[in-house]
Amino acid sequence: MRFSPTILLGLLFALIQPASASTSKEIQVSSGKIETLPPLIQEGLSERSVRVWLPNNYPTQQPYAVVYMHDGQMLFDKGTTWNGQEWGMDETASKLISQEKVRPFIVVAIDNVSKFRHGDYFPQKARDFLPSDARQSKHPFNQAELRGDLYLKYLVTTVKPYIDEHYAVGYGADDTFIAGASMGGLISLYAVAEYPDIFSTVAAISTHWPGINPDDSLPLAEAIRAYLRENLPKPGNHRFYFDHGTETLDAYYPPLQLAVDQIMRQQGYSSSDWLTQVFEGHAHDEESWSSRLDQILIFMLGHQKNK
Repeated sequence: MRFSPTILLGLLFALIQPASASTSKEIQVSSGKIETLPPLIQEGLSERSVRVWLPNNYPTQQPYAVVYMHDGQMLFDKGTTWNGQEWGMDETASKLISQEKVRPFIVVAIDNVSKFRHGDYFPQKARDFLPSDARQSKHPFNQAELRGDLYLKYLVTTVKPYIDEHYAVGYGADDTFIAGASMGGLISLYAVAEYPDIFSTVAAISTHWPGINPDDSLPLAEAIRAYLRENLPKPGNHRFYFDHGTETLDAYYPPLQLAVDQIMRQQGYSSSDWLTQVFEGHAHDEESWSSRLDQILIFMLGHQKNK
Protein backbone atom coordinates (compact mmCIF):
# COMPACT_ATOMS: atom_id res chain seq x y z
CA MET A 1 0.00 0.00 0.00
CA ARG A 2 1.29 3.45 -0.93
CA PHE A 3 0.14 6.92 -0.01
CA SER A 4 0.77 10.12 -1.94
CA PRO A 5 4.05 11.87 -1.04
CA THR A 6 2.14 14.65 0.73
CA ILE A 7 0.13 12.28 2.92
CA LEU A 8 3.13 10.11 3.69
CA LEU A 9 5.22 13.13 4.65
CA GLY A 10 2.55 14.15 7.14
CA LEU A 11 2.38 10.66 8.59
CA LEU A 12 6.12 10.42 8.98
CA PHE A 13 6.26 13.82 10.66
CA ALA A 14 3.74 12.52 13.18
CA LEU A 15 5.81 9.37 13.61
CA ILE A 16 9.14 11.05 14.17
CA GLN A 17 8.13 14.34 15.82
CA PRO A 18 4.85 13.93 17.72
CA ALA A 19 5.54 16.60 20.31
CA SER A 20 8.01 19.14 21.57
CA ALA A 21 10.42 18.38 24.39
CA SER A 22 8.20 20.12 26.90
CA THR A 23 4.88 21.89 26.95
CA SER A 24 4.52 25.64 27.31
CA LYS A 25 1.42 25.21 29.50
CA GLU A 26 0.99 23.29 32.70
CA ILE A 27 -0.65 19.93 32.06
CA GLN A 28 -4.10 19.62 33.62
CA VAL A 29 -5.94 16.41 34.50
CA SER A 30 -9.62 15.90 35.22
CA SER A 31 -9.10 12.96 37.57
CA GLY A 32 -6.30 12.20 40.00
CA LYS A 33 -3.30 14.52 40.07
CA ILE A 34 -0.04 15.15 38.23
CA GLU A 35 3.34 15.67 39.85
CA THR A 36 6.36 16.84 37.87
CA LEU A 37 9.60 15.32 39.08
CA PRO A 38 12.78 17.32 39.63
CA PRO A 39 15.23 17.05 36.72
CA LEU A 40 16.49 13.49 36.28
CA ILE A 41 19.64 13.55 34.19
CA GLN A 42 21.33 10.84 32.16
CA GLU A 43 24.68 11.76 30.62
CA GLY A 44 24.45 11.53 26.83
CA LEU A 45 20.66 11.79 26.77
CA SER A 46 18.71 15.01 26.24
CA GLU A 47 16.97 16.31 29.34
CA ARG A 48 13.21 15.76 29.40
CA SER A 49 10.29 16.19 31.75
CA VAL A 50 9.03 13.23 33.76
CA ARG A 51 5.59 13.41 35.33
CA VAL A 52 3.74 11.03 37.62
CA TRP A 53 -0.01 10.59 37.51
CA LEU A 54 -1.53 9.52 40.81
CA PRO A 55 -5.10 8.20 41.07
CA ASN A 56 -7.73 9.56 43.40
CA ASN A 57 -7.22 8.57 47.05
CA TYR A 58 -3.54 7.76 46.51
CA PRO A 59 -1.83 6.25 48.57
CA THR A 60 -4.62 4.32 50.29
CA GLN A 61 -4.35 1.22 48.04
CA GLN A 62 -0.63 0.60 48.17
CA PRO A 63 1.44 -1.04 46.88
CA TYR A 64 0.57 0.42 43.49
CA ALA A 65 1.68 -1.00 40.18
CA VAL A 66 3.68 1.31 37.91
CA VAL A 67 3.08 1.81 34.20
CA TYR A 68 6.00 3.54 32.46
CA MET A 69 4.91 5.32 29.26
CA HIS A 70 6.74 7.19 26.53
CA ASP A 71 5.65 10.37 24.70
CA GLY A 72 4.42 11.49 28.11
CA GLN A 73 3.27 14.94 26.99
CA MET A 74 0.57 13.32 24.85
CA LEU A 75 -1.19 11.34 27.58
CA PHE A 76 -3.32 13.73 29.61
CA ASP A 77 -4.20 17.15 28.24
CA LYS A 78 -5.06 17.89 24.60
CA GLY A 79 -4.79 21.60 25.38
CA THR A 80 -1.00 21.20 25.55
CA THR A 81 -0.37 18.68 22.74
CA TRP A 82 0.94 19.47 19.28
CA ASN A 83 -2.10 18.00 17.48
CA GLY A 84 -4.93 18.74 19.91
CA GLN A 85 -5.31 15.05 20.80
CA GLU A 86 -4.59 13.04 23.95
CA TRP A 87 -4.80 9.51 25.29
CA GLY A 88 -7.20 10.43 28.09
CA MET A 89 -5.09 8.36 30.44
CA ASP A 90 -6.31 10.03 33.64
CA GLU A 91 -10.01 9.51 32.84
CA THR A 92 -9.69 5.90 31.67
CA ALA A 93 -7.33 4.83 34.44
CA SER A 94 -9.50 6.42 37.13
CA LYS A 95 -12.62 4.74 35.78
CA LEU A 96 -11.05 1.29 35.64
CA ILE A 97 -9.52 1.59 39.12
CA SER A 98 -12.79 2.77 40.66
CA GLN A 99 -14.66 -0.10 38.96
CA GLU A 100 -12.02 -2.53 40.28
CA LYS A 101 -11.35 -3.79 36.77
CA VAL A 102 -7.63 -3.28 37.22
CA ARG A 103 -5.11 -3.29 39.99
CA PRO A 104 -4.51 0.26 41.34
CA PHE A 105 -1.57 1.82 39.53
CA ILE A 106 0.31 5.03 38.85
CA VAL A 107 1.63 6.25 35.51
CA VAL A 108 5.16 7.50 34.98
CA ALA A 109 5.01 9.66 31.84
CA ILE A 110 8.40 10.32 30.26
CA ASP A 111 8.35 13.11 27.66
CA ASN A 112 9.99 12.64 24.31
CA VAL A 113 12.42 15.14 22.85
CA SER A 114 11.08 15.41 19.30
CA LYS A 115 14.43 16.13 17.67
CA PHE A 116 15.91 12.91 19.07
CA ARG A 117 12.82 10.74 19.39
CA HIS A 118 13.61 8.23 16.65
CA GLY A 119 17.15 7.64 17.92
CA ASP A 120 15.93 7.34 21.52
CA TYR A 121 13.16 4.89 20.71
CA PHE A 122 14.69 2.62 18.09
CA PRO A 123 15.68 -0.84 19.49
CA GLN A 124 19.38 -0.21 19.12
CA LYS A 125 20.76 -3.75 18.97
CA ALA A 126 18.37 -4.62 16.14
CA ARG A 127 20.58 -2.68 13.72
CA ASP A 128 23.26 -5.32 14.25
CA PHE A 129 20.88 -7.89 12.73
CA LEU A 130 20.82 -6.20 9.33
CA PRO A 131 22.49 -8.25 6.58
CA SER A 132 26.13 -7.25 6.11
CA ASP A 133 25.53 -5.60 2.75
CA ALA A 134 22.73 -3.49 4.23
CA ARG A 135 24.88 -2.52 7.24
CA GLN A 136 27.72 -1.44 4.97
CA SER A 137 25.55 0.65 2.67
CA LYS A 138 25.56 4.43 2.75
CA HIS A 139 21.97 4.54 3.91
CA PRO A 140 21.53 7.45 6.39
CA PHE A 141 20.17 5.08 9.03
CA ASN A 142 23.53 3.33 9.25
CA GLN A 143 25.15 6.62 10.30
CA ALA A 144 22.33 7.67 12.63
CA GLU A 145 23.05 7.95 16.35
CA LEU A 146 20.92 5.41 18.19
CA ARG A 147 20.37 5.90 21.91
CA GLY A 148 17.83 3.18 22.74
CA ASP A 149 20.23 1.44 25.11
CA LEU A 150 21.01 4.70 26.88
CA TYR A 151 17.33 5.61 27.11
CA LEU A 152 16.50 2.27 28.73
CA LYS A 153 19.45 2.68 31.09
CA TYR A 154 17.93 6.03 32.05
CA LEU A 155 14.57 4.40 32.82
CA VAL A 156 16.04 1.52 34.78
CA THR A 157 18.88 3.20 36.70
CA THR A 158 17.62 6.77 37.12
CA VAL A 159 13.84 7.05 36.80
CA LYS A 160 12.76 3.76 38.38
CA PRO A 161 14.93 4.10 41.51
CA TYR A 162 13.46 7.58 42.07
CA ILE A 163 9.91 6.24 41.72
CA ASP A 164 10.63 3.28 44.01
CA GLU A 165 12.01 5.60 46.70
CA HIS A 166 9.39 8.35 46.58
CA TYR A 167 6.11 6.58 45.77
CA ALA A 168 4.02 3.84 47.36
CA VAL A 169 4.69 1.25 44.69
CA GLY A 170 5.75 -2.34 44.38
CA TYR A 171 9.36 -2.79 43.31
CA GLY A 172 9.35 -6.13 41.49
CA ALA A 173 8.82 -7.06 37.85
CA ASP A 174 5.24 -8.12 38.63
CA ASP A 175 4.61 -4.52 39.68
CA THR A 176 6.35 -2.90 36.71
CA PHE A 177 4.77 -2.39 33.28
CA ILE A 178 5.74 -0.48 30.15
CA ALA A 179 3.72 0.81 27.21
CA GLY A 180 3.92 3.06 24.19
CA ALA A 181 2.67 3.62 20.66
CA SER A 182 4.42 3.69 17.28
CA MET A 183 8.16 4.05 17.98
CA GLY A 184 7.13 3.98 21.63
CA GLY A 185 5.83 0.46 21.00
CA LEU A 186 9.23 -0.60 19.68
CA ILE A 187 11.16 0.76 22.65
CA SER A 188 8.65 -0.78 25.08
CA LEU A 189 9.15 -4.20 23.54
CA TYR A 190 12.91 -3.65 23.56
CA ALA A 191 12.73 -2.82 27.27
CA VAL A 192 11.21 -6.20 28.14
CA ALA A 193 13.73 -8.02 25.96
CA GLU A 194 16.72 -6.17 27.43
CA TYR A 195 15.47 -6.00 31.03
CA PRO A 196 13.22 -9.02 31.59
CA ASP A 197 13.91 -8.92 35.32
CA ILE A 198 12.61 -5.34 35.54
CA PHE A 199 9.48 -5.32 33.34
CA SER A 200 6.88 -8.09 33.32
CA THR A 201 4.27 -6.80 30.87
CA VAL A 202 4.41 -4.68 27.72
CA ALA A 203 1.81 -3.01 25.54
CA ALA A 204 3.19 -2.25 22.07
CA ILE A 205 0.43 -0.21 20.44
CA SER A 206 0.40 0.51 16.70
CA THR A 207 4.00 -0.65 16.76
CA HIS A 208 6.06 0.88 13.97
CA TRP A 209 7.56 -2.38 12.75
CA PRO A 210 9.21 -0.80 9.66
CA GLY A 211 11.52 1.16 11.97
CA ILE A 212 11.82 3.96 9.41
CA ASN A 213 9.84 5.10 6.35
CA PRO A 214 7.56 2.15 5.49
CA ASP A 215 8.47 2.42 1.80
CA ASP A 216 12.21 2.29 2.49
CA SER A 217 14.10 -0.69 1.08
CA LEU A 218 16.40 -1.13 4.10
CA PRO A 219 15.21 -4.42 5.70
CA LEU A 220 14.83 -3.08 9.23
CA ALA A 221 11.57 -4.91 9.92
CA GLU A 222 13.36 -8.21 9.27
CA ALA A 223 16.25 -7.11 11.49
CA ILE A 224 13.85 -6.27 14.33
CA ARG A 225 12.26 -9.71 14.01
CA ALA A 226 15.67 -11.39 14.00
CA TYR A 227 16.52 -9.56 17.21
CA LEU A 228 13.25 -10.72 18.78
CA ARG A 229 13.85 -14.35 17.85
CA GLU A 230 17.08 -14.32 19.84
CA ASN A 231 16.08 -12.06 22.72
CA LEU A 232 12.45 -12.54 23.69
CA PRO A 233 12.21 -13.85 27.25
CA LYS A 234 10.98 -17.40 27.59
CA PRO A 235 7.25 -17.78 28.31
CA GLY A 236 6.13 -17.99 31.90
CA ASN A 237 6.84 -14.66 33.54
CA HIS A 238 5.94 -12.05 30.90
CA ARG A 239 2.85 -10.85 29.04
CA PHE A 240 2.66 -9.13 25.65
CA TYR A 241 -0.05 -6.98 24.11
CA PHE A 242 0.09 -5.88 20.45
CA ASP A 243 -2.44 -4.04 18.31
CA HIS A 244 -2.89 -1.87 15.26
CA GLY A 245 -5.56 -0.08 13.28
CA THR A 246 -6.17 -0.21 9.55
CA GLU A 247 -5.96 3.43 8.47
CA THR A 248 -3.17 5.96 7.78
CA LEU A 249 0.25 4.69 8.92
CA ASP A 250 -1.33 1.66 10.60
CA ALA A 251 -2.36 0.39 7.16
CA TYR A 252 1.24 -0.76 6.68
CA TYR A 253 1.30 -2.93 9.79
CA PRO A 254 -0.94 -6.01 9.25
CA PRO A 255 1.60 -8.26 7.43
CA LEU A 256 4.41 -7.11 9.71
CA GLN A 257 2.39 -7.85 12.85
CA LEU A 258 1.44 -11.29 11.48
CA ALA A 259 5.15 -12.06 11.08
CA VAL A 260 5.77 -11.06 14.70
CA ASP A 261 2.78 -13.14 15.82
CA GLN A 262 4.40 -16.15 14.18
CA ILE A 263 7.54 -15.53 16.25
CA MET A 264 5.44 -15.36 19.41
CA ARG A 265 3.88 -18.74 18.62
CA GLN A 266 7.26 -20.26 17.77
CA GLN A 267 8.63 -19.01 21.10
CA GLY A 268 5.80 -20.78 22.94
CA TYR A 269 3.53 -17.86 23.82
CA SER A 270 -0.21 -18.51 23.93
CA SER A 271 -3.46 -16.69 24.71
CA SER A 272 -2.65 -16.82 28.41
CA ASP A 273 0.27 -14.43 28.03
CA TRP A 274 -0.06 -12.80 24.60
CA LEU A 275 -2.77 -10.89 22.76
CA THR A 276 -2.77 -9.23 19.31
CA GLN A 277 -5.78 -7.15 18.31
CA VAL A 278 -6.81 -5.40 15.08
CA PHE A 279 -9.08 -2.35 15.22
CA GLU A 280 -10.82 -1.70 11.92
CA GLY A 281 -11.00 1.95 10.97
CA HIS A 282 -8.55 3.09 13.64
CA ALA A 283 -5.80 5.48 12.55
CA HIS A 284 -2.29 6.17 13.80
CA ASP A 285 -3.22 8.83 16.34
CA GLU A 286 -4.03 9.51 19.97
CA GLU A 287 -7.79 9.55 19.44
CA SER A 288 -7.65 5.98 18.17
CA TRP A 289 -5.36 4.86 20.99
CA SER A 290 -7.58 6.57 23.54
CA SER A 291 -10.66 4.74 22.25
CA ARG A 292 -9.11 1.34 23.05
CA LEU A 293 -7.06 2.29 26.09
CA ASP A 294 -9.47 0.56 28.48
CA GLN A 295 -8.88 -2.78 26.73
CA ILE A 296 -5.13 -2.27 26.84
CA LEU A 297 -5.07 -1.48 30.56
CA ILE A 298 -7.37 -4.36 31.42
CA PHE A 299 -5.05 -6.77 29.63
CA MET A 300 -2.03 -5.33 31.41
CA LEU A 301 -3.40 -4.93 34.92
CA GLY A 302 -6.75 -6.72 35.11
CA HIS A 303 -5.37 -10.14 35.86
CA GLN A 304 -3.53 -8.70 38.87
CA LYS A 305 -6.35 -6.63 40.33
CA ASN A 306 -6.62 -8.84 43.39
CA LYS A 307 -2.89 -9.14 44.01
